[in-house]
Amino acid sequence: MALEKKEKCQDLNQNCYKGWTIFLMYLTGIGIRYWLMFSRYQTIIANHIEISTPLNSWKRVSEGLCLQSKGINPYDGDLLHEAPITILFYKILTQSWKLHIKTIFLIVDAGTAALLYFVAKKYMFHLFIEQEENKKQYAQNSKEFLLSGSDFLNSPVFVAAAFLFNPYTIFNCVGQSTIVFHNFFVALFLFSMLSGSVVLSLLSLALCTMMSLYPIVLIIPVFLYFYGIYKNKFRAFITPILFVATLAAFISISITLSNGTAFMKNVYGFIITVPDLQPNIGLFWYFFTEMFDHFRDLFISSFQINATILYLIPLSVKFRKDPFLLTFALLCLISVFKSYPCLGDVGFALSLLPCFIHLFNYSQQGFLVGVIFLITTALGPILWHLWIYSNSANANFYFGVTLAFAIAQIFLVTDILFAYLKREFCLNHGKERKIDGKDALLILE
Repeated sequence: MALEKKEKCQDLNQNCYKGWTIFLMYLTGIGIRYWLMFSRYQTIIANHIEISTPLNSWKRVSEGLCLQSKGINPYDGDLLHEAPITILFYKILTQSWKLHIKTIFLIVDAGTAALLYFVAKKYMFHLFIEQEENKKQYAQNSKEFLLSGSDFLNSPVFVAAAFLFNPYTIFNCVGQSTIVFHNFFVALFLFSMLSGSVVLSLLSLALCTMMSLYPIVLIIPVFLYFYGIYKNKFRAFITPILFVATLAAFISISITLSNGTAFMKNVYGFIITVPDLQPNIGLFWYFFTEMFDHFRDLFISSFQINATILYLIPLSVKFRKDPFLLTFALLCLISVFKSYPCLGDVGFALSLLPCFIHLFNYSQQGFLVGVIFLITTALGPILWHLWIYSNSANANFYFGVTLAFAIAQIFLVTDILFAYLKREFCLNHGKERKIDGKDALLILE
């Protein structure tokens, strides 16, 4: 009895310690954002092309709200590229909360970090249940490949820390990019999906789609996840139908708010046709600057297919048993191939990496990816300054850095996916590799 009481006291002390650690972690992460937000560096960060794009600039949103308040349609020109329903959301935030806009950004970013903590917690619980159910099917000598208690406990904390202290998400918040709100709804979507809430997951996914269009592909992981829960095709097929109905309702509301469909061209037409070739960390701007106009439609279609459905079907078939991993892979690919990406997209995807802490032992590209991320993150602003302000470089230098940055993201997602396949093979076949009685090497191609 005394030993049991002692163990309970130790567990309680450990939980209290973790609670204080998490509280201090959140306080420090928000403190860093607060310091930068109200410093003289805020304007520099907000105006940088890695942070601000035509789609997510808060300056454009505030100007659109000002025009709207004066009875002028903000979609008449080329200023605003946010959907009317999101503009209404921003209007309610700024007028109803009666808080400084910088404080609103801080609160929303803190909410995203909290949601991601619970997302990781629910995902690790899902892995624990799956592991317990399939233990009898695993090979006898595969115990070392199983998840341990520390993995389940530490992963959510690491996810929250990866979001709170990630320079990409910090600069995204400090620069007042509307991706802060987009990331909040993506986190809400992940949390509600893993919680089994169909309505909330579809509502949040529809809002994300209204904001940036590309999250529409995430309906496939939602379908796969709820199909795994219900084990019923009819109930699972209702989810995409409800999603389409929700999206149609939001579009109808937007049409009513803007008194017409003019916003469709300014928002979704802008995303698809990419008329603004201002440099960013994506791949579209340089390619279409150098290309002849009569090839434009062909390559726009090719690029957009590459950003949406090209990888969707094969990945969905291969990783149908783990919809959350599939969602992570799609988020990474969207952040690489979307028409107007920013660091906030990349930072959000990177924050989910600790959810796959059990795959790190099987990855091979971690060091290379980390080095490329560090070098390209440092060189990007330098080469931009040399190109635009010093006139001692050109667009090729800057695009070379953004191309290497995209390659690092591709290496990262492929490494995680291969690591998942390696671990599954090890669990089912054990750690011994023999062909005709001789040692063999496992190579995935």
